[in-house]
Amino acid sequence: MIYFVSDIHLGAGSKVEARSTEHAFCRWLDMVAEDATEIYLLGDIFDFWFEHRRVAPKGFVRVLGRIADLSDRGVRVVLFTGNHDMWCRDYLTEECGVEIYYHPKVMTIGRRVVHIAHGDNLNVDNQPLLRAMNRMFRSSLLRWMFSWLIHPDLALKFGAWWSGKSRKSHGGGAISVDMLDYLVEYARRHHSEDSRPEFYIFGHMHLAHRTSIEGAEVLFLGDWSSTTAVYGAMTENGEIELKNFEIYETIS
Repeated sequence: MIYFVSDIHLGAGSKVEARSTEHAFCRWLDMVAEDATEIYLLGDIFDFWFEHRRVAPKGFVRVLGRIADLSDRGVRVVLFTGNHDMWCRDYLTEECGVEIYYHPKVMTIGRRVVHIAHGDNLNVDNQPLLRAMNRMFRSSLLRWMFSWLIHPDLALKFGAWWSGKSRKSHGGGAISVDMLDYLVEYARRHHSEDSRPEFYIFGHMHLAHRTSIEGAEVLFLGDWSSTTAVYGAMTENGEIELKNFEIYETIS
């Protein structure tokens, strides 16, 4: 089986909430480990992640250990970075065997051609402020300055504060299906230029949903901020199903 999951936001909330999230995600990894051949992590796995050259964030050891074990056993683990964990370097690759992509990608997965992306920074031409912020946070100069001019403890403390602020500002109201339209439109426009993808899979919006465009299906994965998470599973015949995972605890 091939699995897709996103928006875990490891480290978010209080220490108790963060540990609860980690334990829940570990249970999910243990569950899918029984038959997984590939696992795709569609971004915001961490609420904030920043690697210095020789320093990586404290925590998440249970998750990282399980991912490393899966990779050692031959399971392909692929991360598409999100807006909360875009500043990955090589730690997850060297220590855990994770394959990392920083941009959307069309790839053959199982028997299907799939377009995968976290979902941020897409179809935002009409939002100049958001475009400017995206360019700023993806700036190699800013990353260098953040790495060399700020002590790691302060950098991670600031990053955790900023990520929490961003998450709360986007989660203040209920998310409705029509808020997904800009990514559906992105998929429609992309498919008109490249008709290969049979599926488009996104995270980012924290709302599980499935819809169709001409020639393809568009899937949105859920987040892990309530009692039920929604992930994707590709069967042997190439169909992708959205499935529920009961977290049992409210984690944020």
